[in-house]
Amino acid sequence: MPGSGAVTRNTLRQQIADALRDEVLAGRLPPGTEFTVKQIAEQYEVSATPVREALVDLSAQGLLELVQHRGFRVRIFSVDDFRGMIEARSLVVDGIFRRVAERGAALGTGELLVSVRRRAEEARRAAQSGSLEVLIGYDLRFWRELSELVGNTYISEFLHRIRVQCWVFAVPHLQREPERLRAALWDKHSDLVDAVTLADADAVRRIVQGYNQHGLDWAARL
Repeated sequence: MPGSGAVTRNTLRQQIADALRDEVLAGRLPPGTEFTVKQIAEQYEVSATPVREALVDLSAQGLLELVQHRGFRVRIFSVDDFRGMIEARSLVVDGIFRRVAERGAALGTGELLVSVRRRAEEARRAAQSGSLEVLIGYDLRFWRELSELVGNTYISEFLHRIRVQCWVFAVPHLQREPERLRAALWDKHSDLVDAVTLADADAVRRIVQGYNQHGLDWAARL
């Protein structure tokens, strides 16, 4: 079948990128870890081409850095980087979720928010149990699905990328202080869904600003 080889390679490329992203988010590839295309290809028992393409994709997403003549390195995000992520996120989040809230009455009558609400509860339970890796998965899905309600893929992709980078920064710190999981704001996810469903723009703004301030206050203590 014409083109099947390209499809297979692209699928493999995405699978490798997803697997490596999960390794970074789980802390099994900590910031500063270096590796080569050859090492990853041998680890996954695949050819070098899809691996190289996957690593380039992750570099474009800001998770890896190209190290001249040495391969790739998991990016090290500083506290200032994290503050910049919060600022970048806050510049768009308030506006887009106000728009979601304005459409919330219509959205809440269908099934669009059912999955988002389920992710909110799953994230809260994972945080309470101290399951960081599980929490990350549900938290990313929660924000991605909620942002997709805006109907603008550019916005949802931007927010997802920023959220992933925030987690890459946060994971090493939370692994050292797991008790902070229970003290964080994941219990507000359901409140945010409620505010969107009720089209309460003020409540949406208040909750989102609370998230951002929580992140800034936490960074200030590091």
